[in-house]
Amino acid sequence: MLTKGLIKNIGFQVVVAMVLGAVVGAFMGDQASVFAPLGTLFIQLIKMLVIPLVAVAILSGAANLGASPAAGKIGAATLTFFLGTSALAVLLALVMGQIFKPGVGVDFTSVSSMFGGNYADKGALPDAIATLLGMIPTNVFNSLNEANILQILVFCMFLGIALAKQPRERAKPLVDGLNTLVDAFVWMINKVMIIAPLGVFGLMADAIGTYGFDVLMLVLKLFVVYVAAILIFGFVVYPLLVALFSNTPVRNYFSAMKKPQIVAFSTASSMATLPVTLQTCEKELKVSNATASFVLPLGATINMSGNAIYYGLVAIFFAQVFNVDLGVGAWAAIILTSTLGAIGQAGVPGPTFLVVAVLLAAGIPIEGLPLLFALDRLFDMIRTSLNITGDAACAVIVDRFSPEYDSERWNKA
Repeated sequence: MLTKGLIKNIGFQVVVAMVLGAVVGAFMGDQASVFAPLGTLFIQLIKMLVIPLVAVAILSGAANLGASPAAGKIGAATLTFFLGTSALAVLLALVMGQIFKPGVGVDFTSVSSMFGGNYADKGALPDAIATLLGMIPTNVFNSLNEANILQILVFCMFLGIALAKQPRERAKPLVDGLNTLVDAFVWMINKVMIIAPLGVFGLMADAIGTYGFDVLMLVLKLFVVYVAAILIFGFVVYPLLVALFSNTPVRNYFSAMKKPQIVAFSTASSMATLPVTLQTCEKELKVSNATASFVLPLGATINMSGNAIYYGLVAIFFAQVFNVDLGVGAWAAIILTSTLGAIGQAGVPGPTFLVVAVLLAAGIPIEGLPLLFALDRLFDMIRTSLNITGDAACAVIVDRFSPEYDSERWNKA
């Protein structure tokens, strides 16, 4: 039964496809390029979904957030925490990418011919002020047509909040419809993922057959830097915030989070881990039910600090691979897109489609992105563990300043 379940697991299939692709590529050499169309099909399907998916998910998320009955002081504090830590996570990733340079080490001439650079100038912004002004669309339909991710994010968040401010009986049918569209896109993504092993096999066979294992070494360097950034954020940043802004002992915090972290790592889903996180925060960390029931479901939807680290590092990685010079405007575009885009990132396992939006916003080619999908399940498991750790940190901090907080709660336990 266990073996049968493992065989049906998409993450296991992708890893097997990666290994087989590498073996076939090494054996066939240049002739392995015959499998390249499989990878092309996969990337084309991703491109087909990314823009409408981001637009609808951001719109739905903003509408549901603004309509929450728990809005107010706790809502503002929660949203500030999530957006602030996500921005800090992206900044950490960018700095570590600049220091350790995971994308440096392979001859650019060989890598560039493999991927192509037709997205190199897309969405480039000259400076930070132009980035800020460029976020405001003059024609949202042109923004959708031209895949201007920053403008799409701003417009959809603004419209989503506006929907939430309308009378409930009038807005509910449209909001329900948006939620249904999100579910439909999730269904489409799941169907695309059926061919993910084939796509990864084709990409790996073509890459290894043509350029050997140098490209995989680049991904390995990226993974090592990524894990280091996750550890810094999980074992330094979040504990420091808990120590400074809550009355929860850091030792208790770490001890209680072991179980939800294991569940998050195994399922790669914040939503699937939510019941365990709720129970842990209420029973072991003594967070009030009112705070936990608001902060944690919201966090499972929009708190994606682990994803934010991934976005930033991948952006630096491919900028270095393709020799793209990232100026202040590009850095601002990456930080803004990653932070604002967190609200549209579903808490379910699967390839991180929003990273495409981040790359496009900064003018970085996306052609090599499918190579990362071979390890995406492992990336996803690690970042989900960090995400739910941040959810709990936010819950204990917000609960400390909520009206219901009881300073004797620990003594009564």
